[in-house]
Amino acid sequence: MYDMTLQQCVFTFPSEEELADITNLKDVQQRIKDIVMILSDFKRLRDINRSRSEYMNLLRRDLCTYYSYNNFLMEKLMQIFSLDELLEFLEASEVQRPMTIRTNILKTRRRDLAEALINRGVNLDPIGKWTKVGLVVYSSQVPMGATPEYLAGHYILQGASSFLPVMALDPKENEKILDMCAAPGGKSSHIAALMKNTGVLFSNDVNEERIKAVVGNFHRLGITNSVVCTYDGRKLPSVIKNFDRVLLDAPCTGTGVVSKDPSVKTNKDEIDIQRCCTLQRELLLAAIDCANARSESGGIIVYSTCSILPEENEWVIDYALKKRDVKLISTGLEFGAEGFTSYRQFRFHPSLKLTKRFYPHLHNMDGFFVAKLKKFSNIVHKTKNKEDEFLD
Repeated sequence: MYDMTLQQCVFTFPSEEELADITNLKDVQQRIKDIVMILSDFKRLRDINRSRSEYMNLLRRDLCTYYSYNNFLMEKLMQIFSLDELLEFLEASEVQRPMTIRTNILKTRRRDLAEALINRGVNLDPIGKWTKVGLVVYSSQVPMGATPEYLAGHYILQGASSFLPVMALDPKENEKILDMCAAPGGKSSHIAALMKNTGVLFSNDVNEERIKAVVGNFHRLGITNSVVCTYDGRKLPSVIKNFDRVLLDAPCTGTGVVSKDPSVKTNKDEIDIQRCCTLQRELLLAAIDCANARSESGGIIVYSTCSILPEENEWVIDYALKKRDVKLISTGLEFGAEGFTSYRQFRFHPSLKLTKRFYPHLHNMDGFFVAKLKKFSNIVHKTKNKEDEFLD
């Protein structure tokens, strides 16, 4: 409801009846655009009888209506993004990411795989310069999970963002490596391929049902250097340690993969985040304790999530920096946004800018977070800091 004459903007706040009518989404969409425009030049365009918080509350309510989010998650997203970027993120999260596959270099080369699939009527391209093994599939005349090449283990269906933690981990031949939360095995099989089936890879997942997918994928892909196990990751340091490298792709709320699982929009609340964050902190400390600071080639821990919430990412890393003798180092990833060093009233260690964030609207892949830690002492400090209670 705009009148732009004389550079004046008149916006009428809707009545409760109008707000309750969610059948006309076109009106809601227009109202969102109007409010964003007013907030972009608030002093000039506002109704002097209305506060910024009233506009923000109305915007949040309309965004929840239009994009089908609950109030809690929308408020979190509004704290992370500027308004323009928030709308881009919400739009991008409505769209399925392109199908991507990872070439299994234990059995074939990407060029040969691409040629074979093109001959079967698959329309594909390399994902980008940042990966030598990824292909993006635009269309296919055959099911990608049933081609002879798939059944022979020449590739695995895997989201592009899932390549990133393994690239940051940078596995070497003949190392001893732990993947703490391995199911369904995409990242683990990538690690094994980069190790060229040498050394030993422990692929662990607490879920005995999901671990079956790891075993199935490993057989198909020809991986022979792995030990598959089903421990609670938090208890692994008392079972086995002294790993050169540890990957922890932690369980999370999944706020980066809304396009895959739209239920995330409505079924997450503060308790879910607290529960995830507590588990993530415990798993990360265990991952650090499993790594060997005296490893000649490693002493590396990579932490990743498919969440964009700072509570599950920078907050967890900042906690670990205070609890263990580790420091953040560069992920080695050539793209991605810098991690946050501050969020609302919180201030994190300055080195958190070395972590990487990935977003659907910027990088055309699922929302993701990657941090790379180097362990410089095997001493475990038993002191209890006040930070232990920061989410309790």
